Formats: sequence, structure tokens, C-alpha cells
Amino acid sequence: MENRQSKTALVTGGNRGIGYAIAQGLLAKGYQVIITARSLDKAKQAGEKLQGNVIPIELDVRSDRSIEEAVENLNKKIDRLDVLINNAGIYPDEGVNILTIDRELLNLTFNTNTFGAIQMVQALLPLLEKSQDARVINISSGYGEINGLSANVPSYCLSKLALNGATIMLADALESKGIVVNSMCPGWVKTDMGGASAPRTPEQGADTAIWLATEASRDKTGKFWRDRSIISY
Repeated sequence: MENRQSKTALVTGGNRGIGYAIAQGLLAKGYQVIITARSLDKAKQAGEKLQGNVIPIELDVRSDRSIEEAVENLNKKIDRLDVLINNAGIYPDEGVNILTIDRELLNLTFNTNTFGAIQMVQALLPLLEKSQDARVINISSGYGEINGLSANVPSYCLSKLALNGATIMLADALESKGIVVNSMCPGWVKTDMGGASAPRTPEQGADTAIWLATEASRDKTGKFWRDRSIISY
């Protein structure tokens, strides 16, 4: 087991963008951080760049087998998990709208953005239950708000709307276990997904997630946050 004293956080898709900024912020607060990427090489490269207490793991949240293998690997390295940040996601809606999108693309986006997060909680629950301060943060979007839905961003909007719903249900199911579950909107962030025109830096987008993981009161669960404040679903 590695470094049992510090708290441990896992960030899916932590090799770039908002996930990388979240990992960086957690490392600065003394956390051991597990970075996952679909490629082990990419996870290792991010870990080397961060130069902290990082465990790189290969993980594709779309694959139950990949999740199982990752958890099996993690059980050899950690004795508990304090924070799970479901950050991995895709934004594949260019050139389609709600009238033209096909089932295959909807399935791909939901499998990544929604079902992957649910499966991660299920798979890591035994490790989360061993923490005295377990927290789950789902990285959502303003596009997942009821009033933020866009017919021109169909699979992404619907997947984040469903992720917000899953957050409410997970919070309810895990409250008796003392596990806090929240979702957050990072805003429009300058990343590969957000594009160069976005007004926010990855660090600004990561702030609320880091705060929810480390400092936020545990009496708020099942909520949707932006800039450290609760917003409506």
C-alpha cells in the first residue's frame, strides 16, 4: 500500500484539461492522486509532468472490463479512496442536432458521460466505504441544466442532464453510508473540448471541484454547484 497517511483522490480523464487542473490542485493540498486515462502512457506522462504523489492507471470508463481491471490494480496500491471525481467525458455533437443524431452517437456519449460515472461509483464503493470522509464529484455542465438544454448539442446535453439525475439518486442511495455526492458545472473552459474562445482557464474551471473534494461542508449532498454556490438543476 502506498502512503496511507494522506488522503487519496481518483480523477478520471485526469491527463489533460480540467481533470489535469483538478489533479494539480489536489496534489497542492497534499492528496495522493490517481490519474486515469484510456492510455497508460498518457496517464504516466501526466503524472511525470505533475511531479507529485501520482498513481497512473489505464482506464476506459466505457468498458466494464477496463473498470474491473483498474480497480483490481488499485486494490494492490491503496487501502481506501477518499475522493472520486468523475471527470472523463466527450463532446461529440458537431454537425448534428436532436433531429439528426443517431442512436449510435447517443449510446457512445451516454456510455462515457453518464453510465461510466455510475459504474465507477459501483466499482469503487468498497474503497470509498473505508474512508471517513468519502466524497464523489461528478463533472457536469450548464448544458445539463433543464434551462440550458440545446437542440444543437443533443447527446452531450442529454448525457449531462442524466448525470445530474444520477447524482441525486447516488446521493440518496449513499447517504446512509456517509458518502457525499455532488455534481458541478466548471463553466466554459479553455480546453480541447471547450475551445480557444472559452473565457475560463482550466484552473478556474477546476476550483469548485477541488473545493467540493476538500473543504465543502458535508451537509450538502445531491446538489448541483457552480463557483462554489448551489444552482438549480
